Amino acid sequence: MQTLTNRAKQVDRRPMTFMEKLYLPAILKGMGITLSHIFKKKATVNYPEEKRPFSPVFRGLHILNRDEEGRERCTACGLCAVACPAEAITMEAAERLPGEEHLYREEKYAARYEINMLRCIFCGFCEEACPKQAIYMSETFAPANYQRKGFIYGKEDLLIPDPKHPITVKK
Repeated sequence: MQTLTNRAKQVDRRPMTFMEKLYLPAILKGMGITLSHIFKKKATVNYPEEKRPFSPVFRGLHILNRDEEGRERCTACGLCAVACPAEAITMEAAERLPGEEHLYREEKYAARYEINMLRCIFCGFCEEACPKQAIYMSETFAPANYQRKGFIYGKEDLLIPDPKHPITVKK
């Protein structure tokens, strides 16, 4: 075991010279550093007027995709929920009603699909696991919110709007 005296640093106890007592060289050295930073390129980005470039592998907000005919691609296989290491995806599968099969691609669909963005680590495993390319990660940020339940995105929030059947807003 080391003693305290072996670990202690030696301090220079010699008397200060006249120039060191004036502190002038230290002040000039500090001013030189400050002036050199004035002429450097600023690291600040004036957001939202300027947007910084993102990496090509940036993973943002999740999107549930539709096929060419406007139908949901998700078949509720659950592979995205299983692949998620943070367990942020919750899904409940349901079967189509009799007579609805001809309108939709698959007989199963996700009755409930939620992503808890507070748990999500944006790893992209859900996107890689999906065999139907139903989920992908866009290049947009998840918006800020003041309430925890605002970070839980349901199927309605994640699904791309249907181009064939636009949603009309009732007043």
